[in-house]
Amino acid sequence: MRHILVIGIGAGNPEHMTIQAINALNRADVLFIPTKGAKKAELAEVRREICGRYVTRSGSRTVEFAVPVRRTEGRSYAGSVDEWHASIAATYERLLEGELGEDQTGAFLVWGDPMLYDSTIRIIERVRARGRVSFEFEVIPGITSLQALCASHRIPLNLVGKPLEITTGRRLAESFPHRTETAVVMLDGEQAFQHIEDSEAEIYWGAYLGTPDEIVISGRLAEVKDEILKTRAAVRERMGWIMDIYLLRKGADFDD
Repeated sequence: MRHILVIGIGAGNPEHMTIQAINALNRADVLFIPTKGAKKAELAEVRREICGRYVTRSGSRTVEFAVPVRRTEGRSYAGSVDEWHASIAATYERLLEGELGEDQTGAFLVWGDPMLYDSTIRIIERVRARGRVSFEFEVIPGITSLQALCASHRIPLNLVGKPLEITTGRRLAESFPHRTETAVVMLDGEQAFQHIEDSEAEIYWGAYLGTPDEIVISGRLAEVKDEILKTRAAVRERMGWIMDIYLLRKGADFDD
């Protein structure tokens, strides 16, 4: 039976690779590398560099494939994501049928960690549910952008004895600052932090974490949000794409 490895490769620095992840790369007969067009060519290049640096198994090969584009016009958010995942699942199915032998192992290299705001696992489950390709799979964790953010800012993730929430820009207003004192925000294309009106709120923002292009800005939200907005717009224009994440916090350790 085919075997699939879903490998977390970290947030952009090839040295984020764990020993477990490197060993998993070297178990694979076929390494699948997604490409997302010219604007995001660097994402594929990091995967190529990881394979070139760490794969020592003779006879393994890489197969690159184009990731379907998500269509949003005239669709709800949930509907567009569901349709997109179905298209990716069909692509995965073709890859497994056409590129992977019955008793071979294939590996998908996933940015960050496959369990945190990534859909590779649920897409793999879709493929299995379709029933055309039989396989088993396992997941290898990786360093997340959340970990990289806190490391670059040299901060702990949580306040002592207090919870935190990981959310999206679309849902930020539901939780911070009235429900949680620490919120980590991912997938925020609208920069929802700019609408938070709280003089005590602090922000720790980072983009391209783990890469040579890494940028981090922190401080009182009211004082640095304009700087973040301008910086973000400028680098997105220059790079053609952006991956950023931020942590919002209010309060302090041992502060009831």
